[in-house]
Amino acid sequence: MSDVQGLVMVNTGHGKGKSTAAFGLVLRGVGHGHKSLIIQFIKSGEGYGELEGLKLLPGVELKATGLGLIGDDDDLAPHRQAARQGWELAKKEVRSNKWDLVVLDEINNAMKRGFVTPEEVAQLIENKPPELHLLLTGRHCPQEIMELADMVTVMEPWRHHSDEGVPAQEGVEY
Repeated sequence: MSDVQGLVMVNTGHGKGKSTAAFGLVLRGVGHGHKSLIIQFIKSGEGYGELEGLKLLPGVELKATGLGLIGDDDDLAPHRQAARQGWELAKKEVRSNKWDLVVLDEINNAMKRGFVTPEEVAQLIENKPPELHLLLTGRHCPQEIMELADMVTVMEPWRHHSDEGVPAQEGVEY
């Protein structure tokens, strides 16, 4: 029997750093020889510096299934379809026993948009392999999902340079 007790973790809140903290957890796992998969919901896998950095890490895969940030006037149908494809991939990979850690990046936002239901995510959590660590990121994590988690981190903004008109900085925000 393994000593590993797979944890369910949530990074949520309106502050910066939810995905960044998830990638830090992936990096920590690499140091122990762990294999990690990041599935990005919403994000398209383009334009972020961490994506190039993650390619350099052994045992780490990133699969972007989203179409990019969603504008107020965007047609949601293609985003919903992409999220559903990402969800099918997530279910398959969580059951595959290939990973020590699976990060579902922005899954909370996909739930908020109604692309994936909290009931579906709860079922995945309840049926995941016992040794697998599972990390869910994004704003608006539903209460019922947070109550299933072993660890919840809520990131709240206190100060951000963009409030003073300083633009997003390469290597910090992207």
